[in-house]
Amino acid sequence: MERKPHVAVIGAGLAGLRCADLLIQNGARVTIFEARDRMGGRIVQEKIGEHLVDLGANWIHCTRTNPIIELAELTKTHLEDWDGVQATLGPDGKLIDEQMDEKVSKFVWGTINDAFAYSENHGDSISSERSLLDYFCEKVEQTSFTAAEKALCLESCKLWGTYMGEPVWRQSLKFFKLEQCIDGSKSSYTLPLKGWADMFTRTANLFVTATFKAILDAVARTARQHADIHLSEPVTRIDAQPRQSLTPRSPIAVTTSANKTYTFDEVIVTSPLGWLKRNKSMFSPALTPRLSAAIDNISYGRLEKVYVTFPRAWWHSETTNFQAIASSYPPFTQFLEPDPQDISSTVRPANIPWNQECLSLAALGKDFAHPTLLFYTYGDCGSYIVSQIKDLPKHSQQYNAFLDAFVRPFYSLLPEFSASNSDCVPTAFLATEWQNDPWAGNGSYCNFQVGVQEADKDIEVMREGMGKERGVWFAGEHTSPFEGLGTTTGAYWSGDRVAGQVCEALGLSGKGQVGPRVSHL
Repeated sequence: MERKPHVAVIGAGLAGLRCADLLIQNGARVTIFEARDRMGGRIVQEKIGEHLVDLGANWIHCTRTNPIIELAELTKTHLEDWDGVQATLGPDGKLIDEQMDEKVSKFVWGTINDAFAYSENHGDSISSERSLLDYFCEKVEQTSFTAAEKALCLESCKLWGTYMGEPVWRQSLKFFKLEQCIDGSKSSYTLPLKGWADMFTRTANLFVTATFKAILDAVARTARQHADIHLSEPVTRIDAQPRQSLTPRSPIAVTTSANKTYTFDEVIVTSPLGWLKRNKSMFSPALTPRLSAAIDNISYGRLEKVYVTFPRAWWHSETTNFQAIASSYPPFTQFLEPDPQDISSTVRPANIPWNQECLSLAALGKDFAHPTLLFYTYGDCGSYIVSQIKDLPKHSQQYNAFLDAFVRPFYSLLPEFSASNSDCVPTAFLATEWQNDPWAGNGSYCNFQVGVQEADKDIEVMREGMGKERGVWFAGEHTSPFEGLGTTTGAYWSGDRVAGQVCEALGLSGKGQVGPRVSHL
């Protein structure tokens, strides 16, 4: 019998697993190398108290034609369609009234949409040093708002950092168009949607209430059944000689930390962008100068999370002061930058921005709600947190004390808080540490910061990889179609794309086919 082509997939995250799925379905032999002792990459869950929560992705962003939504439906994974109702606490720690909050929110999101269009239509003429904050400052000066209203608008716009993992003054306006995955709009892929289709026409963001676990298990099923999987075996070297003058095509040698060397027909690298930045020397011969530059040019975010659980969701009391805004406490709370005097009494350095977005998981459906607050933190604030807990045993007294010192100045501002009420005393804390995780690339996901000159071309260069020249291909959220960058959808799409390219190169039946192909579930 004719030998099956043998393909190595480096990384068992969503991109690698989806890629392996399609390769196996189309007749390839697949070996997966994963540095961790588990599959899933940046999709992983952990318990806080008795409740399972996602440490990585929480949301499904992007378009109506989204394969992750189909997977959610097929796996009966519950999604939450929130209407965006929020409470905003100003720098003085007091609630901003509903009318003002609506006015500010309308300006912020209207300006975000305007910035997408402006970046799309004028990107070639926008200075690479111009930031999203610069655009906000210009737009707010064109309004008839009072000075106090303008200040609130500029403080509120900083919470865009909870989407990108970096502050708005580092976000490139020139390439802001590449961030439209968050806003949800177009897609170059189509697939039939069922129950979730109508929901997704109304929103660009769905919260994965039941965690991503079942979705990940579905994507991993084919690989678990048919691939040769090497866990806890990081790849340390890839030897791939140029193929233009070689007949037949020379094999590619992959060496791992176990001092074992394997040979393959093709190699697909799905490692996160942050990991690639620190490990370019593993490629022999060296990466092409243009590919190396592309990896260096695209930025990498610092989004982190802090979960805090209580005995009861006391902020949802029927006597809440927020009844004027909603019949019960709204899902989202925006904490604007606190006054400096409010910072001095905490463990937080005064030179770091501390605005926060908080999500109440008690607002989930009745089968999923639990008395937990989820804080999204980013940039220098996220870096500070992970630096302080790096050497603390998780859930130790010191770990809990530090995290409580960080979040207490925020949760203590919520309605019905009382220091003497035992319901207001946290029972558990859990914080992510992606910046301390070398296999995650010491961060979260790609973004586009001021100073980058050719971000769109850089993404295309990484997407192209060195497949035709050396048989080394790249996948991952940083190589996805532009509308999926930085998302689980983008990672999945990138696995589709590279599997199709490799199938075509090897003469397999796939011939570049993309799409969910999840009927085998």
